[in-house]
Amino acid sequence: MAPSSQFPKPRIDVRALLGLYDPADTTDWGPIRAAQLHAGRQLALFLLAANLIGAALMVILLDHHASRSMLIGWGVATGGVGIFVAIRRLATRHRDASSAPLRDVRDTVVEGIALAIVWAAPPLALAARIDIGTAMAVWILLSIMMTASAVAMAALPLATLSFLGILGTAIATMLIMLGSPLLAAATILFVALLMIGCYQRCKALVVIRANEIGLSERDATVSLLLREFEEEDGDWLWETDSARRIVRASPRFARSIHLDPVKINGMPLLQALAGERWESGEFSPGLRTLSEKLKGREPFRDLVLPVHVDGSQRWFALAASPRFDDRGAFMGFRGVGSDVTVQRESADQINRMARFDTLTGLPNRLQLNEQLAKAMADAEKWGMRCAFMMIDLDRFKAVNDSLGHPVGDRLLGRVSERLSRLVTENETIGRLGGDEFAVVVRDASDTERIDRLARSIIETLSRPYDLDAHTLFIGASVGVAIGPRDGRTAEMLVRSADLALYRSKDAGGGVFHAYEPQLHVKAEERRVLEMALRQALEKGEMHLEYQPVVAAGTGGLTGFEALLRWTHPELGVVSPAKFVPLAEDARLIGPMGEWVLRSACDEASKWPSPTRVAVNVSPEQLLNPAFVAVVASALANSGLPPQRLELEVTEGVFMREGTVAVQVLERILDLGVRLSLDDFGTGYSSLGYLARTRFSTIKVDRSFVQGASKGQKEPIAIIRAVVALAQSLGMATTAEGVETEQEHLMVQELGCTKVQGYYFGRPLPVAEARALAARSWDDAAAA
Repeated sequence: MAPSSQFPKPRIDVRALLGLYDPADTTDWGPIRAAQLHAGRQLALFLLAANLIGAALMVILLDHHASRSMLIGWGVATGGVGIFVAIRRLATRHRDASSAPLRDVRDTVVEGIALAIVWAAPPLALAARIDIGTAMAVWILLSIMMTASAVAMAALPLATLSFLGILGTAIATMLIMLGSPLLAAATILFVALLMIGCYQRCKALVVIRANEIGLSERDATVSLLLREFEEEDGDWLWETDSARRIVRASPRFARSIHLDPVKINGMPLLQALAGERWESGEFSPGLRTLSEKLKGREPFRDLVLPVHVDGSQRWFALAASPRFDDRGAFMGFRGVGSDVTVQRESADQINRMARFDTLTGLPNRLQLNEQLAKAMADAEKWGMRCAFMMIDLDRFKAVNDSLGHPVGDRLLGRVSERLSRLVTENETIGRLGGDEFAVVVRDASDTERIDRLARSIIETLSRPYDLDAHTLFIGASVGVAIGPRDGRTAEMLVRSADLALYRSKDAGGGVFHAYEPQLHVKAEERRVLEMALRQALEKGEMHLEYQPVVAAGTGGLTGFEALLRWTHPELGVVSPAKFVPLAEDARLIGPMGEWVLRSACDEASKWPSPTRVAVNVSPEQLLNPAFVAVVASALANSGLPPQRLELEVTEGVFMREGTVAVQVLERILDLGVRLSLDDFGTGYSSLGYLARTRFSTIKVDRSFVQGASKGQKEPIAIIRAVVALAQSLGMATTAEGVETEQEHLMVQELGCTKVQGYYFGRPLPVAEARALAARSWDDAAAA
């Protein structure tokens, strides 16, 4: 069951959230307003400190631009308003209050407006007296103040929005007066984002508080029902003699085991509780424990045991103490009992919910960990092997994104049904969460059986699924770890299986891999490399090299491809094949790609006019709509004409129709930037997007060039087809990886218009590339 069905999401009225009116719906806003005011009170001193420190910094900053008396007066006024707001906040005592009136929240707008007025004074009053450097400092300081106020007063959106709106307008006005409309627009955008964040944070607080209120009401209802239950079905008393026979029992006890209240006296207590099983001797562990307690004359409490009454199982909870006479002689037991069947069933249900996945009904992560720990203990005890298999669904995210979560949930249900049919009593299969499943194999002595099971899982899950008039195709990747060989503890074994799964996913999915010790070494290397990569740009370890691209017929230079290089002081030169995929996984490719783009444009602007620069762009960058602004900014700041910039993309960008990436590309093309399709024929290879997208160049992957140079028919046919396709669509073709004269002549004969590779030049440092561009321009001019 989805969480939304357990805790209905409360209706959030925007006007009520702002404190403008009290809605007449089912939601009680009094406690919610009390929570808002209490949250504002908690950060009152933080807000005061921010105002005092900010005012002091502002006075110091503007000391040479205004009279000291004026600045001191403004600082005192600002501190006074800050103290006034803090006192108002601290004066509200709503921590334990059950409700707060509408007026208390609405009146907070006075605090926001008062703070905004005093902080808006410096940028408006001194805009004509300060230079742009001081204005930028004022802008930064006021931006910090707006951020601090948004954090401190987020629970009170009316006050916060008033403060941000007034102060943001004042800053934008100052920047416009100083002739910086772009910064003014950026300020307005920043203020808008702060407002949205403030509103969303307050909304989250309201939702949490509303859910707490709902839970409290439910708890009160449950408590009332429990009290009624206890009053109607109370405990019952019992007493035995020294021979453990019942000598006195309440009628409620007799009725609970369906015996006559008179005939029950004199019956052994164990016989009365064993019922029909007394003759067969099939006693439950709880009844045996009771027998031991009675024999040992030990007091006991909360002893829960099953009792079979008329074919149904009930659960009784017993507590008793031994009785002794004045001489210390044992006289029997006196105790109390109660029917706890309902509580036991509820506990069993809760236990099941805690150990089973609500969506698929399979064991969840908790139970899988328990089963694995038990399997590890048994393997250690008996000298056996156990195994843990991690399963990750391939292409499941595409189904979820395109068809929605309801279809994705039903697909997970179908997956769990198929998996359940594959396992035996020796295995436990469960869901870890999301699209990840796992199998615990208690006896993994037969390694071939493990391999067959992994293959069966991949094969079974890769078959098509018919859901809601859709035929869905997904797959599975599996990682296997054997215990205790691959891990002495359950946690270590899970980690080993996860590393094996990562290797399967890295291989393209649809396969399984067993854990190997070097995977841990690779994981540690990857961790160290990622930590270093996160600081590489900041430390200036990255640089660009430029590989020439020449005309196939003349050999004349047409441009360069910018290639990113990383030299670490300790790791040395790190291959792009290592750090680029890592940057994509670690979400570092965005800032790294922006740096490459800006640096390449800056350098290309220094080359002679016709020379182009090509920059590789990852799908991750194209998923960000703001990338268009990054390209426009790089061109504007460098002065590079758009037609001299060529962005290289791979086929993976076009794998889903209507993606954000395709829309971003269209907007980039509208800027006048050229577009090149890199590594054509090695991936998705659909012709539809070639006709729809305005490519200027198709790049033939070096693997085809190398295959064709060896006389292989298929690569030659592919190159011919690509050239013919490009010519029909009015596009150029660039052959990559040309390393010999023979390969150059071959690709020229096959019709490629441009060539790139070591035969014409390795990637060059900045200075050499610049010199080559200038020399080629001089040669062309002389000719």
